[in-house]
Amino acid sequence: MERKLLTLNIGRPNLHVWKGRTENSTIAKKGIEEVLLTKNGFKGDYVANREFHGGPERAVCLYPYEHYWQWEQEFNQTFRMPAFGENICAENMLEEDVYIGDTFTLGDAVIQVSQGRIPCSTISKHNHVDSLLGRIVETGYTGYFFRVLQEGIVTTSSKLTLIDRQQEKFSVLRGNQLMFHDRKNREAIEEFLEVKELAEVWRGKFLKTLESLK
Repeated sequence: MERKLLTLNIGRPNLHVWKGRTENSTIAKKGIEEVLLTKNGFKGDYVANREFHGGPERAVCLYPYEHYWQWEQEFNQTFRMPAFGENICAENMLEEDVYIGDTFTLGDAVIQVSQGRIPCSTISKHNHVDSLLGRIVETGYTGYFFRVLQEGIVTTSSKLTLIDRQQEKFSVLRGNQLMFHDRKNREAIEEFLEVKELAEVWRGKFLKTLESLK
């Protein structure tokens, strides 16, 4: 599996006025030609809302290109990259085809899929589509995060190349299904927790879910 980057983006927090309210967000990222990827993310890429973004296990956010086409057809409007606040966008990297723990080279860096993305309302606000967030959660087309195993330079000509796959039972999409729609499936959750590459924040959420099911 080798995929070219379609965009490479970083951003700083900015004030946005959505429906009369002023909010601080980094969703409006800008393209960049070359950047250093560190354990905590791309140099110069900042986080405004640490509940949903940032930290070593959410260092890189990818959004699959194919979803752009779907949302454009569904909502009859253009979504210009990076409409979903992603750092990188690529084709043929769908949630159903990428597994927790998948390890890729990206330029000089090495990154590993850690969790699906838990989207927030900023996505709807930024794109001026109230129902977008709900549809993203409903479909599981959230995009996903990577941790950085090896720091390095990434450029717009860098490729994502799969170098290791630890398991093929829990794709990002299946993990999203458990997170958003199947939180009473004790057996599947227990299996999911056996995936050692799963991000700790997700592990904690599912452990709490198991406690509540007792």
